[in-house]
Amino acid sequence: MSLCHQTRSKSMAAGLILAVLVCGLAVLANAQDDKPPKVDVFLGYQWLNPGGTVPLGITQPPVATKLSSLPKGFGGTATYNFDKIWGLSFDAGTNWGDQVNEHTLSVGPRLMWRGENVNMFVHTMLGWNRLSPRDVSSSNGIGAILGGGIDLKIWKPLSFRLIEADYVLGRHNFAGDVGAGEPGSLRRPVLNGARLRTGIVLNFGGGQEPAPAAACSVDHSEVMVGEPVHVTVAPSNFNPKHTLTYNWASTGGKIEGKDTGATIDTNGMTGGSYTATARVVDPKVKKGGEASCTGNFTVKELPKNPPQMSCTASPTTVQTGSPATVTCTCTSPDNVPVTVGGWTASSGSISGSGNSATLNTTGAPAGTVTINATCTDSRGLTASSSSSVNVENPPPPPPQSSKLNECQYPNVKKPWRVDNTCKAMLDDVALRLQQDPEAKLVVVGNADPKEKRKNLAAERAVDVKAYISGGEAKQNIDPSRIETRTGNEGTMTSEQWIVPAGATFAEAGTTSAVDESQIKAIPDHPKPVAKKAAKKAP
Repeated sequence: MSLCHQTRSKSMAAGLILAVLVCGLAVLANAQDDKPPKVDVFLGYQWLNPGGTVPLGITQPPVATKLSSLPKGFGGTATYNFDKIWGLSFDAGTNWGDQVNEHTLSVGPRLMWRGENVNMFVHTMLGWNRLSPRDVSSSNGIGAILGGGIDLKIWKPLSFRLIEADYVLGRHNFAGDVGAGEPGSLRRPVLNGARLRTGIVLNFGGGQEPAPAAACSVDHSEVMVGEPVHVTVAPSNFNPKHTLTYNWASTGGKIEGKDTGATIDTNGMTGGSYTATARVVDPKVKKGGEASCTGNFTVKELPKNPPQMSCTASPTTVQTGSPATVTCTCTSPDNVPVTVGGWTASSGSISGSGNSATLNTTGAPAGTVTINATCTDSRGLTASSSSSVNVENPPPPPPQSSKLNECQYPNVKKPWRVDNTCKAMLDDVALRLQQDPEAKLVVVGNADPKEKRKNLAAERAVDVKAYISGGEAKQNIDPSRIETRTGNEGTMTSEQWIVPAGATFAEAGTTSAVDESQIKAIPDHPKPVAKKAAKKAP
């Protein structure tokens, strides 16, 4: 039970170590630069401690003996490399001693990190494990190897394996030599051993490392005089761990470079074709550690085309005193900077900033106002453009409403009642509406704010409308031409306002429309004055 527990503990520890090594080497693998050999072969010395207890001797039953280390031995490994990281290994090893001999044949993957002067690897393999104890039949069992090592580079074909440390597992069966009454750990022992190796590594194939190279690029192949040129270089096949130096040169202009980029000042250059050169050097490499490249560009002299300009006004027609906005667009065919200014106007006043200006027409006579502006480029070349605004005198003011008359309401008992004096006034109003069929009438009823009768002002307005539109006077004025309102003047009156066609009712003070559906006319007015006079006639 104790042996099984130890075996499981060692296996878990070995698995954990392998997982850490694999993760670490996978991260480091990104920094690899060497081109690996196709095949590498290790040959060297091997020390082994088989680990575990096995039966030994000619006695029956054999004596359970704990195995000691086997310092005599040798081993070899041949690995085919798929790439810089992964390879497939075929491993063989043998050790012998006074107690036991052990031989292994295994195969499995290898993960390697290749540095500048050192390689580190981990591997795990499965295979055949043969154990031959003294005076006991040999056992062929399943074996496993888990471990790693460090190789020091001597030169490309040869490396020195500084150390290789492996955990070696072997499962064996000695049931034919050990009776059934013996412990199961002796009949089928599990070996948890360790081995150490050192020796040489021969490297075959792999080809030559690619030579350092550089590629240059120019952001603009053609520029105008004064425009900058930007050049970049992309080095390749250099050792990524080394710091490179960059040297820049140009056949024209002033070049300033920093690391992988440079800028060329073309001010003062004449038109023509030029070349920028970048030289990349690895100072740590004595031979073949540099590369260079060139980028070509053309400088063109500036043409002498004047700017192009156009102006528009919005709105194009305004009344005297109203402003208008004038906007100008100016461009240079030669793509040089331009500015707009020099604003003038034939009348009124103009003020502008940039390519926009405002025309003030206050005091300007009716007619056309011409606005001019000038565009100037950075070389002093100019262009002018104009636009026009039509100024009109404002139209005459619309007709205004006017007050025709005002009725009093002296009846205290029936304060809504229209008396004969008011009727005579309303007859005049109806006659005015008949003479001007396009005009409308606004009746404003007023009442004392202290009046107890809630809708008295509205009743007065509605009664006046009822009288004019078809009451006792039979004036037959269309009710839709009459609008009723209430005021807040606090007087006991009704006001009659005539509103000409095209005008709106306007009165100093505040009035509000009457909801006539809530107010009913009170038809108890006194009889017309004309009828009373007829009765008294002889």
